[in-house]
Amino acid sequence: MVVGGSIAGLLAARVLAGYAERVTVVERDRFAEEGEESEKGGEGGVTTAGRPGVPQGRHPHVLVEGGQLALDALLPGFMAELRAAGAPRVGMPSDMAHWQAGRWLRRVPASTYLHTGSRAQVERLIRRRVLADPSITLLDGTDTVGLLGDATRVRGVLLRERGDGQRGAGRELTADLVVDASGRGTKASRWLTALGAEPPHEELIDTGLAYASRVYRDTTGTLGGEPSADTLGLYVVPNPAQPFGAVVVPLEDGTHLATFSGLRGDEPPTDEEEFESYAKRLPHPVVHRWVRGAEPLSAVSGFRGTANVRRRYDLPGRRPAGFLATGDALCTFNPIYGQGMTVAAMSALALRDVLADPRRTPTTRRVQRALLAASRQAWDISAGSDKKMPGVVGNAGAAGPADRLADWYLRRVQERSPGDPVVGRAFRSVLTLKEPLGALFAPAVARAVLFGPVKETPVEPPMTREGHEGGEGREGTEHGAS
Repeated sequence: MVVGGSIAGLLAARVLAGYAERVTVVERDRFAEEGEESEKGGEGGVTTAGRPGVPQGRHPHVLVEGGQLALDALLPGFMAELRAAGAPRVGMPSDMAHWQAGRWLRRVPASTYLHTGSRAQVERLIRRRVLADPSITLLDGTDTVGLLGDATRVRGVLLRERGDGQRGAGRELTADLVVDASGRGTKASRWLTALGAEPPHEELIDTGLAYASRVYRDTTGTLGGEPSADTLGLYVVPNPAQPFGAVVVPLEDGTHLATFSGLRGDEPPTDEEEFESYAKRLPHPVVHRWVRGAEPLSAVSGFRGTANVRRRYDLPGRRPAGFLATGDALCTFNPIYGQGMTVAAMSALALRDVLADPRRTPTTRRVQRALLAASRQAWDISAGSDKKMPGVVGNAGAAGPADRLADWYLRRVQERSPGDPVVGRAFRSVLTLKEPLGALFAPAVARAVLFGPVKETPVEPPMTREGHEGGEGREGTEHGAS
């Protein structure tokens, strides 16, 4: 059985259905009926609301290339279905005015694409595909409140209907395997302790970053609103010297979602007037000008739970067989890096591969290690970057000599990626989890990083693609209908 009807939980259920007669997904939220759910949203048809169990659902969710490949492997044809549903496909760096490492990126032809639609749309399509399998059953509106078994083996879960409170008698659901996909708020440490087992050691890196978001309609003609505009979004990436961030991305209903971020003590406000004024802190006024001219369609929503947390079930300890953690219940990233949905899909792919391996028996520890390995590159990117931000707290360890050498090389990568297409292409392939970190050390890339100059980039935000005037070269953007 799977605790949590999240993307990670649904995809884990999809994989487990190939090895079990019955898979039950237990979800505390109640899902709307198909049709009713698709009509939900805020003012002006806004589609970002999602469900209560996804508090960051009102904020940007990008599906990067590593996740797209994993989803197509797990649910063949999924990306075509997502595009048919109107999810925007944004080429990087061709379709965005993108500021990073103190400079605007050249808008050369795209080497990768992001899907920037709402989390609710992606999850709804996954849920429809997964629950079409008759061997998978959903129990929504149901809380998991504990584990059955003992310190040597988990044998099921204790459930309680939502609304019963502590007085509800609860009921037992036995299972040969329990997968925790309950997200950031997982109670697994408490459940394991109640069985006499050891909870996992937790690694933490927390910058105190917070962000706030609001939906707008582009009335400026700047972001795809006119035939002459070929800019689909705006992106300002924070760094230790400039800690304020912003992103404006298209949604599936033709609106745009604007998000501002700041660190502990200088968080973006949720007051509507102050929210727009906050954009003045950014290193260029382009985002502020856009939000002042666009039409707001929603209230401002805030989110502050952005710490990187990794639970080390792979380390030695007294833990029961028959229990696994995946998704955010295993490894949670600062959402600003846009990795969560992708790692959920890649973890399900890792689960499929380790279960299918004929050479090794899929023990609990072996499978858990495979799930952790699927999240390792995303952790190295997210936690590694956040360690350098001012005011960071956590216990994930100080940098050693090897880390300092790697930081020196990566700093040169970041300096060259805005203007050098070779370095930029490799850097994007790693950030989108399509290629391993080793792609940054390929011969052509290493030569450019070690011996090449820092090439010139635009002084002002580039609002058209290089080598194109007006709306030329727009194929593949599919903007209109994430």
